[in-house]
Amino acid sequence: MVAHIGTVAFVGIEARLVDVQVQIASGLPSFTIVGLPDKAVAESRERVRAALGAIGLALPPKRITVNLAPADLPKEGSHYDLPIALGLLVAMSAVASDMVDGYLVLGELGLDGGLQAVPGVLPSAMLALGEDLGLICPAACGGEAAWAGEIEIVAAAHLLALINHLKGTQLLEAPTPIVGGEDGSYPDLKDIKGQESAKRALEVAAAGGHNLNMIGPPGSGKSMLAARLPGILPPMEALEILEVSMISSVAGLLTEGRITRQRPFRNPHHSASMAALTGGGVKARPGEVSLAHRGVLFLDELAEFQRGALDSLRQPLESGQAVVARANMHVTYPARFQLISAMNPCRCGYLDDPARACSRAPRCATDYQAKISGPLMDRIDLHIEVPAVSAADLTLPPPADGSREVAARVARAREVQNDRYRKMGLGDKVRTNAEVDGEALEEVARPDDAGRELLAQAVESMKLTARGYHRVLRVARTLADLDGAGGIGQRHIAEALSYRQKKYIF
Repeated sequence: MVAHIGTVAFVGIEARLVDVQVQIASGLPSFTIVGLPDKAVAESRERVRAALGAIGLALPPKRITVNLAPADLPKEGSHYDLPIALGLLVAMSAVASDMVDGYLVLGELGLDGGLQAVPGVLPSAMLALGEDLGLICPAACGGEAAWAGEIEIVAAAHLLALINHLKGTQLLEAPTPIVGGEDGSYPDLKDIKGQESAKRALEVAAAGGHNLNMIGPPGSGKSMLAARLPGILPPMEALEILEVSMISSVAGLLTEGRITRQRPFRNPHHSASMAALTGGGVKARPGEVSLAHRGVLFLDELAEFQRGALDSLRQPLESGQAVVARANMHVTYPARFQLISAMNPCRCGYLDDPARACSRAPRCATDYQAKISGPLMDRIDLHIEVPAVSAADLTLPPPADGSREVAARVARAREVQNDRYRKMGLGDKVRTNAEVDGEALEEVARPDDAGRELLAQAVESMKLTARGYHRVLRVARTLADLDGAGGIGQRHIAEALSYRQKKYIF
């Protein structure tokens, strides 16, 4: 007899069906797992053996073979423990096969038979919904799985409780969707004295989803500005929550199965490698660009990152996807993020202060800023200088507009964009001005005659690339949305051009 239990394997954030086939045959006692298992799957033998022993069952002294089909698909993770254990119970006639038919099963077993949380429950639940199946998972993941919709979910804390539920001697309650605790207490823009032009650029970046680079001396408030961006961004829509939660689920970042409505804000250290930023490694895990999907990726000390790691951001910034190619795996992760970066003008940071600048100025600034490639800088919509804060600025009263007032203006601009692109039939692909392209960009960002003339002059004088030209139009469209204007005027083009890349050497 061969028992069949359904489970999943993950390719990126996609869950694929896997058939766990368990056979107990005559022969020398052995326990073999085949079908391209990794180390964690191979170790399932000992966890399953101990867990079954904890509930009073011993494996028969026979030849046990577990095949994970399809055999050419790599199997990774500890979530195969529970389907293997249930397959053994069916093969041993301890559980009837019809009790587990129609379920996808995943969960890690403890040595005492307890079920531990595993990554990827939400994508698995979505697959179960599409295949009209139920889902068996650990109790700690039940709240996560419940977000998939109307599917039957059995969430057990122990293997014995699961068996009793399948046999009808115990009833496990259906889990309910759980939202993570969100106090919404972000730092307020009122805490920042001065820097009005920088706060204006931050508002424009938030309203249109634009990339922003800030350059200035140490202590000028660049990191403070970036930390306050999440407080002015609008909350995620339902589809965005699902996209972000599926990535977090595969990465194992959903604490106690709780999803969040807050936009991601990732702030990796400048020592991060290329694989850490864009994804990869032996198991092709999602990187920071994917964990920041539909949110913000803040790179502080931009010029201190490895050159190769920074250049690996070019393709995700353009396409909204991170493609991880390996000899045995080709995975695509979503990566539609907003890049916010900050850097000093030179290594010492005081290039514009002759009394404090190092003896190598301005050569040190040339070398320092040259670490960032031109193509990467061309993909950043807004470039601003953040000067040092004076003593007079520090004594000023708090500004009238804080995060609440700015967030309201940003929300109105985002609502205008959502309505516009929904009416154009682009609602599923385009949510912000930073994402619009092609004919749609030409239609929504057509400047008036004065603006068109100014832009044509700027293309020649500023040597704008085609990408830079289009990014100016996107920013101008956002400025018009903030003003509540239907068309793009000369003043919008002029302000958008003021944010284009400059030669930073002061």
